[in-house]
Amino acid sequence: MTTSSTGSPGAQPVTSGFAVSERTAHLRAESALFMRDHVLSLVSHDLRGPLNAIHSWAYVLERKLDPNDPNSQRAVTGIRNGVDQQVKLLETIVDATRAETKSLALVYEPFPLHPLLHETAEEVRSGLARSRRVEIAINSQLATEQLNGDRERLAAALWLMLTFAVESSAEGATVTLESRADATSWHAAVTYVTSAALDDPSLPHVLEAFARKQARETREANRIAWVLALSKRVAQAHGGSFDQHDATEAAPATLALRVPLSASSAR
Repeated sequence: MTTSSTGSPGAQPVTSGFAVSERTAHLRAESALFMRDHVLSLVSHDLRGPLNAIHSWAYVLERKLDPNDPNSQRAVTGIRNGVDQQVKLLETIVDATRAETKSLALVYEPFPLHPLLHETAEEVRSGLARSRRVEIAINSQLATEQLNGDRERLAAALWLMLTFAVESSAEGATVTLESRADATSWHAAVTYVTSAALDDPSLPHVLEAFARKQARETREANRIAWVLALSKRVAQAHGGSFDQHDATEAAPATLALRVPLSASSAR
């Protein structure tokens, strides 16, 4: 089922040369916040391994050196102290800064899923898709299914998935949102064909320029583009999952969200 409709909240903020609604501006800012904290998480994780190795090798080196040589002992002590200082910085600055999203507060209440799809798709249409001449099609198998979770957070996750897909699509393309529910979970998948439009400065954009540029870079296995951190964090907080699959010769790119219908916290 392909849907389209008109009407949007009053346009206020301006992003990349065109006006967007206050809600779109809020979601854009929230996405940037989660991306920042996601990057800090990666920095914290990726630095700890090398720092631990340096610390361990410092002890190995110390046993090989002359204990009566003050210069050698001072050098080893300096290495260990430097590592300790870096670890402390990670704990007091990097990890502390992440606190805002590390423990994600959720408001659980049952809500129907079907309206969520159409409301969110319309927000993306009015916020970016129409100005980019990109269609959003909804193929939904949902009827009266309900999910017990944080509706606002899940709407933000879905908004980001659709917005990223629109950002990645060329003029005239179609982004497809497919949604269904099985006995235990709600599934939402956004498929799209990638193009150079993602970081083309001549086009209107909603997402941060830095985030869009990074999203075009090669990713390590099982890692998502940084800008999609909000979608992943919201899914995980509900006890679900989020995956990003790049395009192949046989299939377009896909963003996939899965959330239990009776969601439980997994923060």
